[in-house]
Amino acid sequence: MAKIYVASSWRNSYQRDVVSFLRNEGHEVYDFTHPNGDMSYGFSWSSIDPNWKNWSTQQYREALNHPIAQKGFDLDFNAMKWADVCVMVLPCGRSANTEAGWMKGAGKRVMVHSPKEQEPELMYKIYDFISDSMFRINDEINKVYSENQDANTSGNLEEMEERFCLVLEHATLGSMSRSNYDLETMKSVIDDAQQNHYYGVVKSDLELLIKDGGTIEDLKDYIKRLE
Repeated sequence: MAKIYVASSWRNSYQRDVVSFLRNEGHEVYDFTHPNGDMSYGFSWSSIDPNWKNWSTQQYREALNHPIAQKGFDLDFNAMKWADVCVMVLPCGRSANTEAGWMKGAGKRVMVHSPKEQEPELMYKIYDFISDSMFRINDEINKVYSENQDANTSGNLEEMEERFCLVLEHATLGSMSRSNYDLETMKSVIDDAQQNHYYGVVKSDLELLIKDGGTIEDLKDYIKRLE
């Protein structure tokens, strides 16, 4: 299913419920409170300095480069790049809003879960869906997953077709050159194979391969049988 980044606040009691709900629906979910998938906890400023709430701006700026801060940032940011969808759970703070904004700018879908009434925010208009129901948000996520699957299928089909044409051209040229065909005859045969009957048959076969979960290795086996 979909790969999801849940953006929220440590203080948000709904965050854990949202993570559990999405996982129960079959999605892969990154939980920033347990980024390694075990019982280890995520990043906290107190790991750098127990007195972090009293930092000056300069101390805060310097702390951003601390190894602990860098590790926490890398874990979250890599997960943001990995995910297809962001679910931002309100109420949340600056980090979650920054994460959701970056993911939307990166072309990913962002769903906003608002379990309680919040003060309206105009710029949330850039996001894809807002709801107080995780069931409705899950329906939207499933639509995104289906769209991505369709796009991947289309891309695989185009890649297989391109590879077939290259192999067909290579095999045909090699065979005809060994038989001393002239260049114009070779071009004519290749054009006919790619644009007419042979190519049409192959395209249909490739579509069936895709629908049956075929891989590039299946394509290679298919081409070997043609040769």
